[in-house]
Amino acid sequence: MTSTPQATARRSKISPEREQEFYDAVLDQLREHGYEALTMEGVAARACCGKSTLYRQWKTKPQLVAAALRASRARRGERTLADVDTGNLAEDLREAARIAAGTSGRDTRLTQALGNAVLSDEELQRALREALVEPELAAFDAIVARAVARGEIAADHPAVEFLPAQLMGVLRIRPVLEGRYADADYLVRFVDAALLPALGIGPGDLPAT
Repeated sequence: MTSTPQATARRSKISPEREQEFYDAVLDQLREHGYEALTMEGVAARACCGKSTLYRQWKTKPQLVAAALRASRARRGERTLADVDTGNLAEDLREAARIAAGTSGRDTRLTQALGNAVLSDEELQRALREALVEPELAAFDAIVARAVARGEIAADHPAVEFLPAQLMGVLRIRPVLEGRYADADYLVRFVDAALLPALGIGPGDLPAT
């Protein structure tokens, strides 16, 4: 019965600055060696701590990696999809594209570093979904719900379910197809040329940019 308070006390001794050092060590290892070669021992050595410290805090490698990726986004202080609310669906999607573009290079490189583990490691998939994917999906759902409430689209529009996959997919695939990251101009043009027409929003419905 005393183990939980003791564990909590140990966790409370780690300062935010020290925690960030752990995250930096994780991301450095991930970029340099990929997910499969990343180990708790390697992170501990780079962060100059015992690996037991890492296991007490994050339990497993997937949880630590997901926490490091989430902290990396938060640390940059960038807007997230949850911040998008322009009052217009077309401009909401454009703004979502601009925000996604801001993470394009960094996040795509880290995603590439995760390699096949993203597909084969169920625990990693679960940790990444909880830390990164589900908040983005919730933000897309909120954007759509507001558009439905304003009467811009029908709640059962068949294109709605594909919006996250389309926007996030083109973000990840452009480096593979063209050798370039998807910048804001590219993603906004994608929204105007592909997403909005799929939703039945024509050129006459678009606000001026």
